[in-house]
Amino acid sequence: MNGTAAEWDPERTVDAAEAAAVVRRRFPALAGAPVEPLETGWDNTAFLVDGEWVFRFPRRAVAVPGVEREIAHLPVLAPLLPLPVPVPELTGRLPGAHDWPFWGARHLPGRELAGAGLSEERRVEAARAAGAFLRALHDPRLVDRVGGGLPHDPLGRGRPDVRAPMARERLERLARRGLWEPDAATAALLAEGERLGPPAAGPVVCHGDLHSRHLLVDADGRATGVIDWGDLCLADPAVDLSLAYGAFSGPARAAMLAAYGPVDAERELRARVLAVFLCAALAEYAASTGRREMLREAVAGLRRAVDGRDGGP
Repeated sequence: MNGTAAEWDPERTVDAAEAAAVVRRRFPALAGAPVEPLETGWDNTAFLVDGEWVFRFPRRAVAVPGVEREIAHLPVLAPLLPLPVPVPELTGRLPGAHDWPFWGARHLPGRELAGAGLSEERRVEAARAAGAFLRALHDPRLVDRVGGGLPHDPLGRGRPDVRAPMARERLERLARRGLWEPDAATAALLAEGERLGPPAAGPVVCHGDLHSRHLLVDADGRATGVIDWGDLCLADPAVDLSLAYGAFSGPARAAMLAAYGPVDAERELRARVLAVFLCAALAEYAASTGRREMLREAVAGLRRAVDGRDGGP
């Protein structure tokens, strides 16, 4: 990015050899087990160990509190949800100056929706499952049961007045790279959202970063799990409902919202604005790291975010 460090650049990188050594020292039963690179994101690097365990190692200091939240809260949350989520069973800390936590959880089958290449028509089952999943996650009773110690929307993702200007900046950068054509509908959506203040309703337990990379699907388009809970927090439901607008449209979106329950116009607007921001961020990341399939999905998500407004399709 013009010779400057990108926001996703790592501060500490664990490669497969170091991952194998760390796992061997901490968990002798896995000594000699094969270690395969699985995925890299902004905040973590994941490896598949012995074909059964996924180990996640932080890449940046800002990700450490999220890893600690996953370790503390996912074992409690997982049994309450209708889709599998990672459950950290094997935990440790990296050696050396970056004494960061890491964890291992049973491998969840499936691919990221962002890389599954599913048509809009083949997303219906995954969308319906995602709606039921969020209905359970957003149950207000979980705030007392699971929410102790969780931050309250620390990134302001439920506030379009915060996220709309940030989305606009990302879209401008995408446009300069020839990856996005500015359009009136998206501009109007962001301007409308920017006029909203903080949500009036009480917060619920939220995934906090729910987009097409974090919903797993199988080859038939069925949802198989929800991953990457580092932004787990208390927030307005719109923070997670952004998935309905960035990942689905038409019958798939209708199926998700039918499974979830009523979403009023203000919450929908908050969710759509966040969908624009998240898809723009994914597009920037994908373009800068050579992930063409993810880039296509992210740009399609930008279009979905305004799809269906004002009585459209």
